[in-house]
Amino acid sequence: MKPDPVRDYVITNHAAFEMKRRRISPKQVQNVLKNPGQRLTIRKGRHVLQSQISEGGRRFLIRVFVDVDHSPAEVVTTYRTSKIDKYWREFP
Repeated sequence: MKPDPVRDYVITNHAAFEMKRRRISPKQVQNVLKNPGQRLTIRKGRHVLQSQISEGGRRFLIRVFVDVDHSPAEVVTTYRTSKIDKYWREFP
């Protein structure tokens, strides 16, 4: 089953700072939120949406942390990692 997207959101100042520092574009964040490969609950009200991407011939995971108990939802941080096996969950 495909994870639910997050369509209505704002990017917090902290997330915008981290996106710039980590060279993650707003378009990459938007793509993950609108078409997540996975959606995991971190704690009540906070989810991580993540998708695998190819960049420079390598595979990465973009993880976007969202407080979904706000209206609109708030992107609190995001990062790119090559440690896909550590975070990607294989569901039965």
